[in-house]
Amino acid sequence: MFDRIVPSRPPEPATGDNPYHIKIVNMVASANFNVELDLFALAREVDTIEYEPEQFPGAILKLTKEGNGVKASLLLFKNGKVICTGARSEDEVAEALMITTEIIADFVS
Repeated sequence: MFDRIVPSRPPEPATGDNPYHIKIVNMVASANFNVELDLFALAREVDTIEYEPEQFPGAILKLTKEGNGVKASLLLFKNGKVICTGARSEDEVAEALMITTEIIADFVS
């Protein structure tokens, strides 16, 4: 079955640390800021946040390389919990969370 699969591009060369050609392209991390967030105010004031509480209870914050230096999407919940996705390393996750704390600082209660 798998011999019919044709890769779209050649695999990266294997290294001693990576004999199976593994490349991390997406990490998912969770965090808890331990604060209460005003998602309505966040969505009104921050243009990179989408919030449709009738469809989903979390607000979606999109960070871009051009605007923030890191590309990631974060789900923000009223109880202060956060899911970060799209980062390619732990350092990028940490940077995305630091940027997020700066964005949400004025909207905590």
